[in-house]
Amino acid sequence: MTVTRTEYGIPHIVAKDFGSLGYGYGYSFAQDNLCTIAADYVTVEGARSRWFGPNASYTMQGNGVTVSNLDSDIFWTEVQQAHAVDALLAVQSGPNALAPQVRQAVTGYVAGYNRWLADIGGAAGVTDPACHGAAWVHPITTMDAYLRFYQLILLAGQDVVMPGIAEAQPPSPSNPVPATAAMDANRAANLLAVGWHRAMGGLGSNAVAVGNAGTADHKHGLLLGNPHFPWTDTERFYQAQLTIPGTIDVTGASLFGVPVVLIGHNADIAWSHTVSTAFRFTPYQLTLVPGSPTTYLYDGKPTAMEPRTVTVTVRGSDGTLSTVTHTLWWTRYGPVFNSILGIPLPWTQTTAFAIRDANVDNFRVFNHFLFTDMASSADDELAILNKYEGIPWVNTLVADKTGHALYADIGAIPNVPNSLALQCNTALGAATYQLLGLPVLDGSTSRCEWLTDSDAVEPGLFGPSHLPHLFRSDYVTNSNDSYWLSNPAQPLTGFARIIGTEGTQRSLRTRIGLVMTADNAKAGFTLQRMQDEVFSNEQYAGMLTRSDLVSMCNSYATVGYLPTSSGQPVGIGNACSVLANWDLKENVDSRGAILFRRFWDHLSGSTQNTAYNYLPVTAPAWKTPFDPNDAVHTPSGLNTADPEVPTALGDAISDLNAAHLPLDVAVGATQGITKNGVRYPIHGGTGDPNGDFNAIWTNWVSGRGVDTPSGGSSFVQVVTWDGGACPVARTILTYSESTDPTNAHYADQTALFSNKDWVVDRFCAADVKNAPVRQVTRLTGN
Repeated sequence: MTVTRTEYGIPHIVAKDFGSLGYGYGYSFAQDNLCTIAADYVTVEGARSRWFGPNASYTMQGNGVTVSNLDSDIFWTEVQQAHAVDALLAVQSGPNALAPQVRQAVTGYVAGYNRWLADIGGAAGVTDPACHGAAWVHPITTMDAYLRFYQLILLAGQDVVMPGIAEAQPPSPSNPVPATAAMDANRAANLLAVGWHRAMGGLGSNAVAVGNAGTADHKHGLLLGNPHFPWTDTERFYQAQLTIPGTIDVTGASLFGVPVVLIGHNADIAWSHTVSTAFRFTPYQLTLVPGSPTTYLYDGKPTAMEPRTVTVTVRGSDGTLSTVTHTLWWTRYGPVFNSILGIPLPWTQTTAFAIRDANVDNFRVFNHFLFTDMASSADDELAILNKYEGIPWVNTLVADKTGHALYADIGAIPNVPNSLALQCNTALGAATYQLLGLPVLDGSTSRCEWLTDSDAVEPGLFGPSHLPHLFRSDYVTNSNDSYWLSNPAQPLTGFARIIGTEGTQRSLRTRIGLVMTADNAKAGFTLQRMQDEVFSNEQYAGMLTRSDLVSMCNSYATVGYLPTSSGQPVGIGNACSVLANWDLKENVDSRGAILFRRFWDHLSGSTQNTAYNYLPVTAPAWKTPFDPNDAVHTPSGLNTADPEVPTALGDAISDLNAAHLPLDVAVGATQGITKNGVRYPIHGGTGDPNGDFNAIWTNWVSGRGVDTPSGGSSFVQVVTWDGGACPVARTILTYSESTDPTNAHYADQTALFSNKDWVVDRFCAADVKNAPVRQVTRLTGN
């Protein structure tokens, strides 16, 4: 096969079959990102404690969950010992049977990865200091690759409760139940609601699919894909083109370790994904048999839990190796767990909790992506969605060459209609259902098992007929709110609460997206107009409230001070004029944005960590309340009579003073990333709750200011057609292709992103051949 790298190191892989295609992909990917993915293979092998020690921990960037190495190894050792992946690979027919093309690509990927490692002489030849010479870098197996697949499909399910699964133990004399174990259902539900929003709120995206009624030429579709994902670790995207002449030709990006394109375009369709509001799991609350905490009642009959004992190798502080043996507990629903996102759900003498995850047997998602890569229309994509129901935790948006636009939240979603939730929710479930839409079901009766639709791909899931989708000729869009207002002209209603909300307040990021998209569709979208939309950096909270805030600020000017939450007033200084002169954007040269951002953070209660938070501003701060009949434009205005408003501004001024930043500090002066000694200012701002479409995840560090961005806009694509043979597209991979600081493509696209520049998409063979930068590698061996 041939690998041609064009500008910015993007590989275009041409092969004769899927095995060779995977080989070229694995070889290219390992060249750019070996250390990062090698560390993750250690994770899914259950070997972190062996190499890095049992007490260290890591954070799963995809869901914000921090887990100790020992807990992680216990979890992944059980996955392997239970042969969970082997069972999925053993399926030979039906939608759940992994397609032979995917199997061939994975086999080739592993061989290509190992070929690169061998070519450089193993770990000793790695130039990335993150793993140069590391003993834990080794050739991988196909099982390692499939375990990585499994890690991804569990991201919004069992992965979220991994520490709770590993640490759950029945009460006993050696493990007594704490006196404080009695659970306050409402308190636990409130903590879970906050924790869920903070953990999953950052992992989001924008996507807009425009039909021919919304494009300037009124002939073709147009797509924006703008995932907001981590800039570090394995939930980054890798950009590539995969071609088997006459069979498949697709370009786009994949999460690390997946040798098929997950978001991108072919000659006929373009698609992207946004994180869905639908829950992909439900907890079950078990009723335990008195005196036997590992036995639960099911339809009145005692049912013994299944103990699953695993042994993990651990490295001591002196480097010696020993083993730890640990028992996990399984039920008919899945594993027992005793916490979720750090919130205790104690295993007592009378009750315990188990998790049922809709994705535990979902390798059909990779069939979905294989056939999406080869689809020829939005109608084709809907048929693929309906056939496999494989999408594990995202919405799908598609635009096609002939001008159709599709939104869908069709995937693996537990079949818990509202009636079942109301019938079966426990006290905790009633509270979490009200706050989040997450049911906690009674595990003591078969009446509370997930239902099955006749059109569902497997028992326990909603069928496509009970899941939302929408075709439009103008546009559909999603920014991580529910399906309800995919297009405000045609609200989607009548779906189960576990999928999402209807008639409720939308996030400010959703709203600014809808406002911009409606305006641009009316004018007629062009490629440039969509590029301008995604990086407009307009800050919607400021647009809605700045004038009221400045008026309030000026009313305090005669006094010269504002209140703060510490009780110590702070001088106003030039805050009023800074806010009045702010351009209402978060461009690198925007002055006043950081001051307003801190004000809004304080008002919304997200002052410490804005990376994983989309809690709405509380109702008293709004002048005009939410109106479900005008959900795009309400709530709005600032209720300056609310005493929290001047206090929030005072706290913001105090924050900038403490960080020794002028109140008119430019965004780019405090928000940036340094790579190999070069600092790149980063435009964009807090997506939620502030309402910047171009979301950038940052923390405010007391006394210092804005921390280095940890995520946000990642692989951004704008794709359309103009009647010619090739799609017309622009892309940007904000953090660049490589995680290796010695690689030429470690920071090149980051420099582009800093300047709002884009990469010209080279799809047709002639475009690749005529690229001003070309590096051709011919590989044999698969």
